[in-house]
Amino acid sequence: MAKLSPAARDLYHREMAAAAGAETAEARWYHLERAHILSQPAAWLHTRNHVAMLNLALRQHDRREALGQVVRIILAAPGSLTGRFPEGNTGRATAGLMTPMPIPGDLLAALRLAA
Repeated sequence: MAKLSPAARDLYHREMAAAAGAETAEARWYHLERAHILSQPAAWLHTRNHVAMLNLALRQHDRREALGQVVRIILAAPGSLTGRFPEGNTGRATAGLMTPMPIPGDLLAALRLAA
């Protein structure tokens, strides 16, 4: 099981707070996606992130996204605990469940501190 560095954990919490305080849905998704990338190695944070994504999808009445988040909520903790998650994946329903994606540089730096 991968360990999340204090820097990555702090950045995760900042991204989640930014998502909660964002004025537009687009900005909320942006911060939730960044938080998702950071949360993948930590089962609880990863699951919590998908719950926040589900809540936003429901508020937007986006059935496809909501269904995708339900599936991801079920898979998040086991994926984190076994280390089987696609690094850099944004966690959205439009991203394949196991599709790795590029990690933004600032997030990569925080994640590498735990390696």
